[in-house]
Amino acid sequence: MKIRMVDIVFFTVISVIVGIVVFRNDAQDAHVDVVPMDESGDESGMGGEIIVDTHPLAIEYMRQQDYPGSDIVIEQILSPGANYDRYIVSYISEGLTQFALLTVPRGTSPDGGWPAIVFNHGYISPDIYRTTERYIAYTDALSRNGYVVLKPDYRGHGNSEGEAKGGYGSPAYTIDVLNGLSSLKKYPGVNPDNIGMWGHSMGGAITLRSMVIVPDVKAGVIWAGVVGSYEDLFTRWRRSGQYANRPSPRPNSWRSQFVEQYGEPSEGNVFWDEISATSYLSDISGPVQLHHATGDQSVPYEFSQTLHDRMQKAEKLSELYIYQGDDHNINQNFSTAMGRTVAFFDMYLK
Repeated sequence: MKIRMVDIVFFTVISVIVGIVVFRNDAQDAHVDVVPMDESGDESGMGGEIIVDTHPLAIEYMRQQDYPGSDIVIEQILSPGANYDRYIVSYISEGLTQFALLTVPRGTSPDGGWPAIVFNHGYISPDIYRTTERYIAYTDALSRNGYVVLKPDYRGHGNSEGEAKGGYGSPAYTIDVLNGLSSLKKYPGVNPDNIGMWGHSMGGAITLRSMVIVPDVKAGVIWAGVVGSYEDLFTRWRRSGQYANRPSPRPNSWRSQFVEQYGEPSEGNVFWDEISATSYLSDISGPVQLHHATGDQSVPYEFSQTLHDRMQKAEKLSELYIYQGDDHNINQNFSTAMGRTVAFFDMYLK
């Protein structure tokens, strides 16, 4: 039987198309890499191969990345505080110029340098965010008590470069904070071994993630934090204050994208654990103090209660303060909560 040249070309083209389709499907389905054993024959210390999740939000993946930061550049001198100086500064995160508020105590620093705090603000619409607005009383309380304070804007906020992608479906804000942390460690007069982190709401989620990704945060304080697991965030929380389950995630949200790609948490998919900081509390870098109010209409106070219980189960140091009837910003008990915050940082950073 004769085989015409056109038949050969036809079957060759079909084979190439099928091969491409199969390759693309396999690539889209995969979200883990197999890491080979080292020369000793045991890469993981447990024998055999280990699986490393390569989703950008996965804690193990983020631990493998570098967050070098840069030198901090003073961009603008602001009016001083009671006993400290204030600046707008910049640093580099993933090649993007990020702006931040920096406060520095006046006077002679302690031996080894000033203790410092990375201050992670909660959600503010990027369109209206300004570096010097909001959280003024919060940063003032820490600054006047002898701390260098760095409050990163996050990318896409204020004059910071990059796209504002949100704090839950993307690692971008956490990356900016970790690069800010590295930059702060290099700043003259700062003690790089005595740096803590403070976070409110979304900033609380960033604080908790940071403390299980890098070992450099010696103590963390979280107010009204979004500190549930990703399964909690999927089933029990929306930023609008509606805690109950919804029939399905909003179209194009990070929840709907994750469900489409990995399935729902109820399906037992390990992906949701791999991106949750609460799955890695045994590795947390330091003690945590939690503040939350029962009248919070933005984030359920049960998130902080559950995190406290999980910390105790992991045999890690945790303090929990619940304020009856107060709001998301703990306005009615601000002085009390801030006094506890400063005392906690004094205990572990001074």
